[in-house]
Amino acid sequence: MSETTQSPSDGELIVRLQETDLEALGLLFERHRARVYRTALAIVHDPAAAEDILQDCFLKVYMNAKRIDPGRPLAPWLYRVTVNLSYTWLSRRKGQRASFDDTIEQIVGPARHAPDRVTEQLETRQKVRSAISALNLDQRVVVVLYYLNGLGLQDIAAILDLPVGTVKSRLYYARENLRGKLGANLSWLSEEAHGYF
Repeated sequence: MSETTQSPSDGELIVRLQETDLEALGLLFERHRARVYRTALAIVHDPAAAEDILQDCFLKVYMNAKRIDPGRPLAPWLYRVTVNLSYTWLSRRKGQRASFDDTIEQIVGPARHAPDRVTEQLETRQKVRSAISALNLDQRVVVVLYYLNGLGLQDIAAILDLPVGTVKSRLYYARENLRGKLGANLSWLSEEAHGYF
Protein backbone atom coordinates (compact mmCIF):
# COMPACT_ATOMS: atom_id res chain seq x y z
CA MET A 1 0.00 0.00 0.00
CA SER A 2 1.60 3.24 -1.10
CA GLU A 3 1.10 6.36 0.92
CA THR A 4 0.30 9.46 -1.07
CA THR A 5 -0.05 12.68 0.76
CA GLN A 6 -2.45 14.97 -1.00
CA SER A 7 -2.67 18.60 0.07
CA PRO A 8 -6.00 19.48 1.62
CA SER A 9 -8.20 21.79 -0.42
CA ASP A 10 -8.91 25.35 0.70
CA GLY A 11 -12.40 24.19 1.65
CA GLU A 12 -11.03 21.43 3.86
CA LEU A 13 -8.66 23.89 5.51
CA ILE A 14 -11.51 26.34 6.13
CA VAL A 15 -13.52 23.57 7.82
CA ARG A 16 -10.51 22.77 9.99
CA LEU A 17 -10.07 26.46 10.79
CA GLN A 18 -13.75 26.69 11.74
CA GLU A 19 -12.93 23.97 14.27
CA THR A 20 -10.10 26.22 15.60
CA ASP A 21 -7.26 24.31 13.93
CA LEU A 22 -4.57 27.02 13.66
CA GLU A 23 -2.34 24.80 11.56
CA ALA A 24 -4.98 25.14 8.83
CA LEU A 25 -4.58 28.93 8.96
CA GLY A 26 -0.83 28.53 8.54
CA LEU A 27 -1.32 26.28 5.51
CA LEU A 28 -3.76 28.78 3.95
CA PHE A 29 -1.28 31.58 4.64
CA GLU A 30 1.58 29.72 2.95
CA ARG A 31 -0.62 28.82 -0.02
CA HIS A 32 -2.00 32.32 -0.69
CA ARG A 33 0.45 34.81 0.81
CA ALA A 34 2.34 35.54 -2.43
CA ARG A 35 -0.79 36.52 -4.37
CA VAL A 36 -2.20 38.60 -1.50
CA TYR A 37 1.11 40.42 -0.97
CA ARG A 38 1.69 40.98 -4.70
CA THR A 39 -1.84 42.34 -5.17
CA ALA A 40 -1.57 44.69 -2.20
CA LEU A 41 1.88 45.86 -3.27
CA ALA A 42 0.72 46.61 -6.82
CA ILE A 43 -2.13 48.73 -5.44
CA VAL A 44 -0.49 50.59 -2.54
CA HIS A 45 3.11 50.78 -3.83
CA ASP A 46 4.56 50.35 -0.34
CA PRO A 47 6.25 47.07 0.68
CA ALA A 48 5.75 47.65 4.42
CA ALA A 49 2.07 48.48 3.93
CA ALA A 50 1.63 45.42 1.67
CA GLU A 51 3.11 43.26 4.42
CA ASP A 52 0.67 44.79 6.94
CA ILE A 53 -2.22 44.21 4.54
CA LEU A 54 -1.12 40.59 4.12
CA GLN A 55 -1.18 40.08 7.89
CA ASP A 56 -4.53 41.88 8.24
CA CYS A 57 -6.03 39.80 5.44
CA PHE A 58 -5.22 36.53 7.20
CA LEU A 59 -6.35 37.93 10.53
CA LYS A 60 -9.71 38.50 8.80
CA VAL A 61 -9.64 34.90 7.53
CA TYR A 62 -9.20 33.74 11.13
CA MET A 63 -11.79 36.09 12.60
CA ASN A 64 -14.38 35.36 9.88
CA ALA A 65 -13.71 31.65 9.40
CA LYS A 66 -17.20 30.66 10.52
CA ARG A 67 -18.71 32.93 7.82
CA ILE A 68 -16.55 31.64 4.97
CA ASP A 69 -18.33 29.03 2.85
CA PRO A 70 -15.91 26.10 2.47
CA GLY A 71 -17.77 25.04 -0.68
CA ARG A 72 -16.77 28.19 -2.56
CA PRO A 73 -13.29 29.15 -3.82
CA LEU A 74 -11.31 31.13 -1.26
CA ALA A 75 -9.21 33.20 -3.72
CA PRO A 76 -11.99 35.66 -4.70
CA TRP A 77 -12.74 36.29 -1.03
CA LEU A 78 -9.04 36.94 -0.37
CA TYR A 79 -8.81 39.33 -3.33
CA ARG A 80 -11.86 41.26 -2.10
CA VAL A 81 -10.39 41.61 1.40
CA THR A 82 -6.98 42.58 -0.02
CA VAL A 83 -8.47 45.24 -2.29
CA ASN A 84 -10.64 46.63 0.53
CA LEU A 85 -7.70 46.77 2.95
CA SER A 86 -5.62 48.46 0.23
CA TYR A 87 -8.35 51.05 -0.37
CA THR A 88 -8.49 51.73 3.36
CA TRP A 89 -4.73 52.14 3.58
CA LEU A 90 -4.70 54.49 0.58
CA SER A 91 -7.54 56.58 1.97
CA ARG A 92 -5.54 57.08 5.17
CA ARG A 93 -2.54 58.20 3.13
CA LYS A 94 -4.53 60.40 0.78
CA GLY A 95 -2.37 62.94 -0.97
CA GLN A 96 0.82 60.93 -0.61
CA ARG A 97 1.98 58.75 -3.50
CA ALA A 98 4.65 56.13 -3.14
CA SER A 99 7.06 55.48 -5.96
CA PHE A 100 6.01 52.68 -8.30
CA ASP A 101 9.71 52.01 -8.94
CA ASP A 102 10.09 50.42 -5.50
CA THR A 103 7.12 48.18 -6.21
CA ILE A 104 8.51 47.01 -9.52
CA GLU A 105 11.92 46.26 -8.09
CA GLN A 106 10.44 44.31 -5.17
CA ILE A 107 8.42 42.08 -7.49
CA VAL A 108 10.62 41.82 -10.54
CA GLY A 109 14.07 41.59 -9.01
CA PRO A 110 17.22 41.68 -11.11
CA ALA A 111 16.96 41.54 -14.88
CA ARG A 112 17.72 38.13 -16.38
CA HIS A 113 17.94 39.05 -20.01
CA ALA A 114 20.61 39.40 -22.65
CA PRO A 115 22.83 42.46 -22.07
CA ASP A 116 21.93 44.03 -25.42
CA ARG A 117 18.26 44.16 -24.45
CA VAL A 118 18.59 45.35 -20.84
CA THR A 119 18.63 49.07 -21.68
CA GLU A 120 15.56 48.78 -23.90
CA GLN A 121 13.71 46.76 -21.29
CA LEU A 122 14.58 49.21 -18.52
CA GLU A 123 13.23 52.08 -20.61
CA THR A 124 10.04 50.14 -21.34
CA ARG A 125 9.59 49.27 -17.67
CA GLN A 126 9.97 52.91 -16.72
CA LYS A 127 7.31 53.91 -19.23
CA VAL A 128 4.96 51.21 -17.96
CA ARG A 129 5.58 52.19 -14.32
CA SER A 130 4.76 55.80 -15.07
CA ALA A 131 1.67 54.96 -17.11
CA ILE A 132 0.23 52.59 -14.50
CA SER A 133 1.02 54.98 -11.64
CA ALA A 134 -0.89 57.69 -13.51
CA LEU A 135 -4.09 55.61 -13.68
CA ASN A 136 -6.80 56.50 -11.20
CA LEU A 137 -7.16 53.99 -8.36
CA ASP A 138 -10.27 52.28 -9.77
CA GLN A 139 -8.56 51.64 -13.09
CA ARG A 140 -5.28 50.60 -11.46
CA VAL A 141 -7.05 48.00 -9.28
CA VAL A 142 -8.78 46.47 -12.31
CA VAL A 143 -5.48 46.40 -14.24
CA VAL A 144 -3.74 44.70 -11.29
CA LEU A 145 -6.45 42.07 -10.91
CA TYR A 146 -6.76 41.45 -14.66
CA TYR A 147 -3.13 41.48 -15.79
CA LEU A 148 -1.11 40.70 -12.66
CA ASN A 149 -3.45 38.08 -11.20
CA GLY A 150 -4.95 36.85 -14.46
CA LEU A 151 -8.53 37.09 -13.25
CA GLY A 152 -11.51 37.20 -15.60
CA LEU A 153 -14.05 40.00 -15.75
CA GLN A 154 -16.69 37.97 -13.85
CA ASP A 155 -14.25 37.24 -11.03
CA ILE A 156 -13.15 40.87 -10.79
CA ALA A 157 -16.80 42.00 -10.72
CA ALA A 158 -17.51 39.59 -7.86
CA ILE A 159 -14.40 40.66 -5.93
CA LEU A 160 -15.12 44.38 -6.29
CA ASP A 161 -18.88 43.90 -5.92
CA LEU A 162 -19.50 45.72 -9.20
CA PRO A 163 -21.48 44.93 -12.32
CA VAL A 164 -19.41 43.27 -15.05
CA GLY A 165 -20.17 46.26 -17.29
CA THR A 166 -18.47 48.60 -14.81
CA VAL A 167 -15.39 46.37 -14.70
CA LYS A 168 -15.31 46.26 -18.53
CA SER A 169 -15.62 50.03 -18.64
CA ARG A 170 -12.79 50.57 -16.14
CA LEU A 171 -10.57 48.11 -17.99
CA TYR A 172 -11.42 49.75 -21.31
CA TYR A 173 -10.56 53.24 -20.06
CA ALA A 174 -7.43 51.95 -18.31
CA ARG A 175 -6.29 50.40 -21.60
CA GLU A 176 -7.09 53.61 -23.47
CA ASN A 177 -5.08 55.62 -20.94
CA LEU A 178 -2.20 53.16 -21.19
CA ARG A 179 -2.43 53.13 -24.99
CA GLY A 180 -2.26 56.93 -25.00
CA LYS A 181 0.92 56.85 -22.93
CA LEU A 182 2.56 53.69 -24.26
CA GLY A 183 1.48 53.45 -27.89
CA ALA A 184 -1.20 51.73 -29.90
CA ASN A 185 -0.24 48.10 -29.31
CA LEU A 186 -0.87 46.76 -25.81
CA SER A 187 -0.84 43.07 -26.76
CA TRP A 188 2.45 42.63 -24.89
CA LEU A 189 0.90 43.82 -21.60
CA SER A 190 -0.84 40.56 -20.73
CA GLU A 191 2.16 38.49 -21.81
CA GLU A 192 4.68 40.59 -19.90
CA ALA A 193 2.57 41.63 -16.91
CA HIS A 194 4.64 39.79 -14.33
CA GLY A 195 7.81 41.38 -15.64
CA TYR A 196 6.46 44.89 -15.19
CA PHE A 197 4.28 44.74 -12.11
